[in-house]
Amino acid sequence: MNPTRIPGVVLFIVLSALLGACSKQPPPAAALPSQEGVYFITPRNGDTVTSPLVVRFGLKGRGVAPANVNLPNTGHHHLLVDVATLPPMNLPIPSDANHIHFGGGQTETTVTLTPGTHTLQLVLGDHLHVPLGKEWVSEKITVTVK
Repeated sequence: MNPTRIPGVVLFIVLSALLGACSKQPPPAAALPSQEGVYFITPRNGDTVTSPLVVRFGLKGRGVAPANVNLPNTGHHHLLVDVATLPPMNLPIPSDANHIHFGGGQTETTVTLTPGTHTLQLVLGDHLHVPLGKEWVSEKITVTVK
């Protein structure tokens, strides 16, 4: 066999893989932040929604790891619902109806909200639920539930 020739089957597999990778749709440009941090994929600020509401979390610049798993450059999401002020940045985030933990490494959830206006905010916490700093806090968004 000529070592400079690529067998047809290998070439077919490589080309198929490349074409498959190119055909995947990238996320919508509006969903990706211009800098590192946490953000909402859905809903968007100002959306009118129905309850229960699917909330999808975005993260750029770090990975997601479950609580109690201490890996470098990772954290897990916390959803703040109708919280007026952020929790202290040096203490574990409380766990209650307004501070929802996703210690399993989840990146989406379904929340039930009463009709009216609500605020949502994401905070990325470390393996012990301590916020990773203000740069890992999303913008606070407002949604109206019909």
